[in-house]
Amino acid sequence: MNDWLHNLPITWMALVVFGFTYLLTAGIYGFVTAGAKGERAHAFKAVSPGLLSPLAIIFGLFVAFTAAQVWSDSDRANAAVDREASALRAVVVLAAAFPGEAESRLQALVRRHIEQVTTQEWPMMARGTATLRFTPLLLVEAMQLTLALSPNTEGAKIAQRGIATALESALDARRQRIIISQSRVNLVKWLCLFVQAVAALLAIAMVHCDNRIASAISLGLFATGIATSALLIASHDRPFTGEISVGPAPLLQVMPDTTR
Repeated sequence: MNDWLHNLPITWMALVVFGFTYLLTAGIYGFVTAGAKGERAHAFKAVSPGLLSPLAIIFGLFVAFTAAQVWSDSDRANAAVDREASALRAVVVLAAAFPGEAESRLQALVRRHIEQVTTQEWPMMARGTATLRFTPLLLVEAMQLTLALSPNTEGAKIAQRGIATALESALDARRQRIIISQSRVNLVKWLCLFVQAVAALLAIAMVHCDNRIASAISLGLFATGIATSALLIASHDRPFTGEISVGPAPLLQVMPDTTR
């Protein structure tokens, strides 16, 4: 699937997917109908209707196999963003144990990190170009600031350890979401789905080649199922791309607290 398709609004994506599927189905219907003459008609009718069930089951298994990856990536992406937001929120809360300049600097670093993530990293993840080569300098600076603090009470020491742990968690969550942003259904899986769908459509058209109305209805119903499955997978294929994608809302919800 090309990037332009994944970036389409869901309505336009549906029109493209359903339009292509119905066009392909019409082509198969016309090809089989035109060829179902004389000896070829007898050959087409010799195709056993019992072949349709295995073909449909295999297509369903392909869809389930592909969808399992898509749902897993989406869940992992949401979990990574939520974990990063929770960790940054913990930093902000625990920073109150160091009132004054240290607290203000930590809050400012968290705020700037979130702004950088939402304005720079998120578009890169949507394009699949975000990599781990770039170090989040603001979080690194926050870690260095935290380790340089000199707590003078037991509570402050506990807060310092908590901030360091939360920053480590935020860094790990960031790594996870960037890795997940590069995940997608590869071309081989799409080709397998396409070939299996075409095979099933051809079988349906051949079995019903002596009854054009029944053939058209059967092909239309199965094509609708194909298009629906393809749309469902394509719309969720890339967790951070498209209208239905994982957004930075949990991170943005932390920002108001960091400005206090």
